[in-house]
Amino acid sequence: MDGDLNNKKQVKAKKMMLWFGIISMSMTFAGLTSAYVVSKSRPDWLSEYALPQIFLYSTIIIIISSFTFHFAKTAIKNNNRSLANSLMLVTLILGALFVYMQFAGFDQIIEDGYHFTGAASNVRMSFVYVLVVAHLAHILGGLIVLLVVIYNHFRKKYTASNMLGFELGLNFWHFVDALWVYLFLFLYFFK
Repeated sequence: MDGDLNNKKQVKAKKMMLWFGIISMSMTFAGLTSAYVVSKSRPDWLSEYALPQIFLYSTIIIIISSFTFHFAKTAIKNNNRSLANSLMLVTLILGALFVYMQFAGFDQIIEDGYHFTGAASNVRMSFVYVLVVAHLAHILGGLIVLLVVIYNHFRKKYTASNMLGFELGLNFWHFVDALWVYLFLFLYFFK
C-alpha cells in the first residue's frame, strides 16, 4: 500500500516538475516577444522583410512530428511495438529535418543581407535570430528526450499501464512544437 502511494507521489512530482519547466520556458519566450513588441517602435525597425518560406515548411514538419509522436503512444497502448518503433523514428527524423530547415532559413536571411550583429544587422533580425536560436536549443533538448524515449522503448520499458516517461517526453515535445507555431505566427504577422 505504501509503495503504491509513493509511486503516485513520484508520478505527480515528475509531472509537476515538467509543468514548472514549461511555465519557466514560456515566461522566457513571453519576455523575448514582449521585448520585440516594445522594440518595434524604433525608427530603424525593418518591417518590410518577410521570413523565408522555409520557416513555413519547417512549421508544417514540426506539426507532423507531434502527430507521429502522439500516434506512437497510441501504438504502444495498443501493444503494436513495431508501429511505435516506426513512428518514433519518423518523429526523430522530422525533428532533425526541422533543425536543418531552421539553419537553411538562417542561410536565406544571410543571403538576403541580414546578419545577427555588425553593420549588416538590424534590431528586428537580431530578435529573429535570438528567438529562433533559443527555440532551437529547446528543440535539441526535445531531440535528446526523444532519443531517451526511443532507447527506453527498445528496452521495453513502456507498456499500456506504464507510460510515464513516454508521456513526459511527449508533453515536452508537444510544448516545443506549440512554442514554435506561436513564434512562427508571431514573427510572420507581427512585423
